[in-house]
Amino acid sequence: MTATVRTRRSSRGLRRFMERLVRNHVGFVGFLLCVLVLAFATFAPWLATHDPLVQSIRERFQGPTAAHWLGTDNFGRDLWSRVLFGYRTSIGTAVGAVTIATLVGGAAGLTAAYVGGWTDRLIMRLMDVLLAFPIILLAIAVLAVLGPGSFNTGLAIGIVYTPIFARLARGPALSVLSWDYVAAARALGAPARRIVLRHVLPNIAAPLMVQVTLSLSTAILVEASLSFLGLGTQPPTPSLGLMLSESRDYLLLSPWTSVFSGLAILVASFGFNLFGDGLRDLLDPTLRSAAS
Repeated sequence: MTATVRTRRSSRGLRRFMERLVRNHVGFVGFLLCVLVLAFATFAPWLATHDPLVQSIRERFQGPTAAHWLGTDNFGRDLWSRVLFGYRTSIGTAVGAVTIATLVGGAAGLTAAYVGGWTDRLIMRLMDVLLAFPIILLAIAVLAVLGPGSFNTGLAIGIVYTPIFARLARGPALSVLSWDYVAAARALGAPARRIVLRHVLPNIAAPLMVQVTLSLSTAILVEASLSFLGLGTQPPTPSLGLMLSESRDYLLLSPWTSVFSGLAILVASFGFNLFGDGLRDLLDPTLRSAAS
């Protein structure tokens, strides 16, 4: 009976959230774009019309046709199929990077807030050192040590984004830990794991969720930038940034390769950015009350 009541409450809460999301036009457009991009990445093997790695020299530099919807590149590979699998590579790398940053950074921020003292100072000074470096420069430095590749790119971006989530988790956690019922639970000897998971984490989940969506937007751009520089995904694996890099010498002869890969990056980044803005408006009670 309890499980049934919880399921009904969850479904009603989800339905109310979706109703508010539909009324938030910016967030809803971003949500639709995110769903579209995730669908392309997930169902790429079924949506692709050609093998993205197969080359056909006779079909090089073709424009959009019935056989090749977005044309072909300098090796005669189908651009539509490569964009779909490029989405899979870019989105997979970005999601992996943001997951690492959320778990590691969130755990570091919660630990710093709960333990305090020299542990708090040590963790936060380490985060400050990481934040002092520009994102791209720090990612390049990490890849210089680890070597290029999709997995290492995701790991590098995750390391770069870790201090952002650590600081975002620490601030609200300090406020929640000062609340009366949380202080009472600590005084009664409740274990740290229970306090953090039961009381602190649910109360700081909203800003973390917003930061996840916004970080996905920028992580896609960072992954594309690193692949463009030759430090990210390596050929022949399809990657949107790598496609831009390979097509820059053929802009006058075959501009559609750059145009379509650039538009794909724009749609993905723009969608997650819009959805993050809309999610912030929906989850922030002050903004929600002001809008009402």
